[in-house]
Amino acid sequence: MLSRVANTLYWMVRYVERADNLARLIDVNQQLLLDSERLDSERLRGFWHPIILSTGDEDLFSTLYAEAGSTEVIRFLTDDKRNPNSITSCIALARENARTVRDQLSDELWEELNGLYLFTRSTEAEHLIAENPPRYYENVRRSAVTFLGIAASTTLRDEDWDFMELGRHLERADKTTRFLDVANYLPDGSDGTVVAAPGILHWTAILRSCGALGAFRAVERKINARSVIDFLIFSGKFPRSVRFCMEKADHALHRISGTPRGTFCNDAERETGRLLADLNFGSSEDAFRTGLHDYLDALQERFNAIGAAIFQSYVLMPEQVQVCPAEEFRSLSALALWEMQQQQQQ
Repeated sequence: MLSRVANTLYWMVRYVERADNLARLIDVNQQLLLDSERLDSERLRGFWHPIILSTGDEDLFSTLYAEAGSTEVIRFLTDDKRNPNSITSCIALARENARTVRDQLSDELWEELNGLYLFTRSTEAEHLIAENPPRYYENVRRSAVTFLGIAASTTLRDEDWDFMELGRHLERADKTTRFLDVANYLPDGSDGTVVAAPGILHWTAILRSCGALGAFRAVERKINARSVIDFLIFSGKFPRSVRFCMEKADHALHRISGTPRGTFCNDAERETGRLLADLNFGSSEDAFRTGLHDYLDALQERFNAIGAAIFQSYVLMPEQVQVCPAEEFRSLSALALWEMQQQQQQ
């Protein structure tokens, strides 16, 4: 397929996933504030600043707004067109990417994305943002989930789908780490102590934002930092965990190149394989030994490296893309050779 088409599909899905996760991220902070009714207004506003810091857009925000109150942060992340990572901007960019590859998409998929785009620019959306923000974010989240469901049920399982899977799971893994990182930016009280040290309410809010509370309760009894980290980073079964997302990304990359898993043909596969191996054999003990913020920050840097490697391998210089011949893998195990043969037959 054309590298332009691959890049467009990759970013189309990634922008939809980003908008969905921004709505979830704001929801995390709103739930955390439910336990802070006795804070004065000045310290209460300080709870919104962690969201900006966790998104990495603090420089742009500081140039556009004088303070980080709830009104300013909600506008910046929701419908400020000057912010390329706001929900409105992400949906517009996703829709523009979809428009350029309209012939590659099903009618239902285009209609859902176009409908979400029109909603974010409607007077109804403006009214909800002003009067009922939770309802607005719920609409965005439901439409994003519907979009992904339609994509899963109407898209051929070919390279188009693989690049869409790459974008979705890289973005999702990145945002899961940012949900977990919010606690590291909570403000201090006047006496220097943390206003609301992360406890059961905080970790419950994180689980709810990921739609993970029910699944978590099915496998864990206690909600605490260690159990939530184990579940949202190292679980191999929950769809929003970092490990699960990287497993899916690794599968997609090897389907694209045709190489068997356990080997690599480009930097994207190598970086993804390294990260997946660390996650497969890691645990929450590694995160807390390193320091949770430093560990999450390192994961985000590795996601960025994988994204850059994908662009380098398949978009910027497509002539460098290599499909490794079968004879290079003669030393592989019988299982790996069988997997490669199965992939080549599909």
